Amino acid sequence: MIRVHLDGEIREVGKGTPLSTLVPGQPAGCAVAIIRPATQEQEKTGSITVSTTAGEITIELAGREVDILEHPEAEKSLALHWTDRYAAAFGPFLSDVRPERKPRLYERGDVILGCGGYDPKTSYLIFSKSRHLADHGADETGGVIGRVVSGKAVLDRWATGDRVTKAEPVISWADTSRSFTTTDMTLTLEEGMQIVTRVDMMAQGYAPERITTEAAGSVEHLLLALNSGRFTIGRATSTHILDQKLVGTDVPSQFKRPRREGTVTVRTGGPSVGGVYIYRADVPSSPAHSVVGQVVHGIELVKLAKEGDILSTQVIPSRIDLLGLPLEEAKEVAANRGIALAIDKDSADRIVVSQEPGTTLDVLAERSAKVTTAPFAQVVDIVLDDARAPESCIVFRKITGLAEHDAGMMPAFFVFDDVYLFKPKIPTTVKIYPENCPTDEVPAASLAITNDSRKGTGLVGVRLSANREFGPTSEPFEGTNIIGRVIDTGKLKSVKERQTVYIREVNQ
Repeated sequence: MIRVHLDGEIREVGKGTPLSTLVPGQPAGCAVAIIRPATQEQEKTGSITVSTTAGEITIELAGREVDILEHPEAEKSLALHWTDRYAAAFGPFLSDVRPERKPRLYERGDVILGCGGYDPKTSYLIFSKSRHLADHGADETGGVIGRVVSGKAVLDRWATGDRVTKAEPVISWADTSRSFTTTDMTLTLEEGMQIVTRVDMMAQGYAPERITTEAAGSVEHLLLALNSGRFTIGRATSTHILDQKLVGTDVPSQFKRPRREGTVTVRTGGPSVGGVYIYRADVPSSPAHSVVGQVVHGIELVKLAKEGDILSTQVIPSRIDLLGLPLEEAKEVAANRGIALAIDKDSADRIVVSQEPGTTLDVLAERSAKVTTAPFAQVVDIVLDDARAPESCIVFRKITGLAEHDAGMMPAFFVFDDVYLFKPKIPTTVKIYPENCPTDEVPAASLAITNDSRKGTGLVGVRLSANREFGPTSEPFEGTNIIGRVIDTGKLKSVKERQTVYIREVNQ
């Protein structure tokens, strides 16, 4: 048998065991980090990862060695002894502290070596939870041995019974010749290997016991971008990795802070606006970036990942978006999340078409939400043709709300004969280039959008019968982009001008 580390936990497997046996549930195509033990033995950084029963933190050491953190029996000595609103202390243990008996000013995240009753035999590792002035029995330097740079939310979660379970130095990334990412599940496991399968992030403003909404809008963008559980690396540099899924999407500028290792941001201005960044190294704050979260597990995978890799991700909390759900299902989701629902009309044959508040953090902070529903008879199902009209489909989803939710809406503009025209609000900066224009006959129930070659750009139309001369928006073929089709056309027959029509995208 050999011992390997899987996401921080020790596992014993037989010699020659393939990676697939250890991670049978790994999402297809998602890379894992493989760290061979030689890399860690060769060189250490000035940081250490500390696993506790409430979560994982990374400490950037201030130069002083603290043997208790790497001692094999650390978990027996480092149990939470006390905690309050200002600090949390783990211990006691023996140290060589010479207490100065003088109060010092500490910042959130400072890690202090101090002692109780000025006795080195009862020394503690003290984690500062907020800015405060105190005498923690530290030496003349103030006793700050390091700073928490990743996982600060864990500091607020510690409670009676929590303890340190493991402390390991962060490996040097100067030489990663023996560490890499892979999707090869046939890889043979080796003694001492570390395998990191996912990246977990805590959203800015979220903690189980307290939720703040200073970044609610930009956090919602993060939850939407990573709703699939995948971070696709479109760019990888020495300081960050970037997911470009939602590049081009406007994001509110809300929470500017220094971007430290493990910080997650969204870009709020510039060429990659809407992109999601995870930082590998500390960089200054930027007016074009809003902080939306912090990596709490898997920073090794972030550091080793390369351009083109897809990482399995989880954001805490998960998104609350009830739009497009049948009302009964929405009620079940809300109940499971502890959310009280105010419903305009409670009936089993209805679907949610609006939710207030619209962001997850606001809903969780208020523990309630108000939903507007519509009967299924007024919700039109459509299929979009991404293969033939990818750019036009992206535009359509943005202007109808389908890019963000499972249900969208369009205002009816004009109805005549078997033609139904809709006029969603479209920004002047959006371009709709000719794409998938018909050349022969437009089939019945085709869904189309007028391109920029005509004055009515952005007009959406459906024609219930086939036509060889005009498209669904009553434009010539060269001005018509076919983007999909309507499934239940019968529901359109009751649509009146100026009526809001709700739509839902389905796969067929």
